Amino acid sequence: MSTRMKDFTDILLRKGVVSLDQLSEAERMAREANMKTGDCLVKLGYATEEDVMRATAKFHKLEFVDPKEVKIPEKVIELVPESVARENGILPFKEEDDGLVVLMSNPLDMETQEKLRFILNRKVEVALAPRAAILEAINRYYGQQEGESADSMLQEFTDTAIDFTETEGEMASGGDAIDENSAPIVRLVQLMISEAVQLRASDIHIEPFEDRVRIRYRIDGVLVERDCPPRRMLGAIISRIKILSKLDIAERRRPQDGRIKVTVGEKELDLRVSIIPTNHGQSVVMRLLDKDNIKVGIRDLGMSEAAFANFMQLIRRPNGIILVTGPTGSGKTTTLYSALNFLNRPDRKIITAEDPVEYYLPGINQVEVKHNIGLDFARIIRAMLRQAPNIILVGEMRDAETASMGIQASLTGHLVFSTLHTNDAPSAVTRMVDMGVPGYLVASSVIGVLGQRLVRVNCKRCSQPFIPPETLLEEAGIPLEVAKRSSMAKGKGCNYCQKKGFRGRKGLFELMMITSKIRELVFNGAPSQDVRIAAINQGMRTMYLDGIDKALSGMTTLEEVYRIAKKTEQDVLVFD
Repeated sequence: MSTRMKDFTDILLRKGVVSLDQLSEAERMAREANMKTGDCLVKLGYATEEDVMRATAKFHKLEFVDPKEVKIPEKVIELVPESVARENGILPFKEEDDGLVVLMSNPLDMETQEKLRFILNRKVEVALAPRAAILEAINRYYGQQEGESADSMLQEFTDTAIDFTETEGEMASGGDAIDENSAPIVRLVQLMISEAVQLRASDIHIEPFEDRVRIRYRIDGVLVERDCPPRRMLGAIISRIKILSKLDIAERRRPQDGRIKVTVGEKELDLRVSIIPTNHGQSVVMRLLDKDNIKVGIRDLGMSEAAFANFMQLIRRPNGIILVTGPTGSGKTTTLYSALNFLNRPDRKIITAEDPVEYYLPGINQVEVKHNIGLDFARIIRAMLRQAPNIILVGEMRDAETASMGIQASLTGHLVFSTLHTNDAPSAVTRMVDMGVPGYLVASSVIGVLGQRLVRVNCKRCSQPFIPPETLLEEAGIPLEVAKRSSMAKGKGCNYCQKKGFRGRKGLFELMMITSKIRELVFNGAPSQDVRIAAINQGMRTMYLDGIDKALSGMTTLEEVYRIAKKTEQDVLVFD
C-alpha cells in the first residue's frame, strides 16, 4: 500500500537525491533562517535547483521545463509584455486551447497567477522552471532592459558633456574631481560585468589605445568587440575597478593583481583582475570565475569512451604523477578540478598548491603561492608532505625544483596531479627532462599525460546537417561518401547563440598512458617525436583525430578542429 507524500522532499528522498540526515539539516536551517527547505538544500549543496524544481513539479502534478532546452516561438513571447514578465519573474511558454501556459518557480504563488489572468484576460496555466533559468530566459528572449545595457550606457556617456581625464578622477579643466564611485560609473562597470555574465563570457578586456578604448569579451574562447567608451572615461573606469579589487589607485606604473566578488542575479562570481601599464594607459583583464564551471563531471568533459576509461583507471591509482598539458585557457583547471571532485571523499586528504587559487573547493585544503614571502610551489610541496595527504595538486611544474618535489611525492606513495604548458601530451615528459629532471625519475614517476584543447560546439537549436566543401574534406582525409553517411552539422546562427552558430565548448583530448615501451624511451632520453610515434602505435588517439571524430558526429565543425589542432604525419584516418 502506497503512503501519502507530505511534500516534494519525499520525492527527493525516494530518488536518493538527498539523505534523511541532509534533509533534517536543511529543515533545521530553514526554521532558523526563515527560509524555504528547497532553498536550504540548494545552499548546502545537497541538491541542485533543478532537482528541487523537478521534485516540486512532480509533487504538484505540473510540467517541469528547462528553458535552455526549448525554443519558445516569438508570437508566444509577444503575448506577455516584457515589464509584466520581469516584474513577476514569469515567462510565457506555450498556447494551449484558449489559454496560456507560463513558467513560474513557485507553484503556490496564487496572487501572481490571478494577476496574470486579469492582465492578460485569458486562462493561465502553470509549468515549473528554476527561477535563475527563467530570469536568464527573459533576458534572452526580451533582450536587455532599455537604458540598462552597457552599450546604451556608453551611448549615454558619449552624449554627455562631462569630461573624465586619464589621471583617474580629475576634470580635464582642472576643476572639481569626478568621483569614481558616482552612480553612472558604478552602474557602467556593474552592467559591463552583468552583460559579460549573460553572454557567458570568460573574461573582459579593457584596452587603451591612442584615440579610443576597446572593450572585448571572450565568449567560447573567441574575443568579441563591444561598443567602446570615450577615451576620456578610461581613468574613471579603471579607478572603479581598482576600488572593487582593493588595489592602489595611485599606482599606475607597475602591474597589479586583485580579486572582486560580485553577485549577478542569483549568481555569486569571483573576478580575477589583472592590470598592466601600456604606452597608452592601463590595460585591464577581468577573468570571470563561475563556480558552476567546476561542477562538470569527468564524463561531461567530452572524452571518448576509450580515453574516459583509461583516465578513470589512472586517477584510481594510489601513486604516480598525472600531467595535464595545454596552453592557457584550454580547460586544464576544469579537468583537474573535476578529477579532484570525483576523488574527494571523507577518507581521503587532498591538498593543492595553486597560483592563484581560482575556485574554492569544499573539503579540499588549498594553498596559494605567495612569491613575495618566499612561499613558492616547491616550499608548499615540502610542507604539505608533512600533512600526510593522499592526493596532491601542484598548479604547474614550472622549474626543476618543483618537478623534483612532485616526483619525490609520487615516489613516496602520493597521487600527484599537475599541469605543463606543452603543445601535446608526448612533449610533456621530454619537457620535464629539459627542465633538468633526470630521465629515470620522470620514467619511474609519470603514469599518464592528458593533452587537451577546447573546441566550440554547434548550437543545439540551430544546428543542421552540413557537408563541408570537397576541398576541405580532401584536406582532412575524409572521403565524400563517409561525410554523407556521417552526422556532420553546422549551426546557422540564432538568438540562442548570438548568431554565431556555436554555443559552449568541449575538449579535444589525447591521453598518453606511460607503458613500458614509452618508459624505456624516456629513460634513454629519446626525442618527443619518437615518444609520440610509440604512443600512437600503442593506441593513443591524437587531439586532431579526436576532433575529426567529433566533427563527424556533428558536435563541431572541421573549421573549428583546424583552428585548434594541427594535422601531423602520424594522423592517419581509417574508415570501415
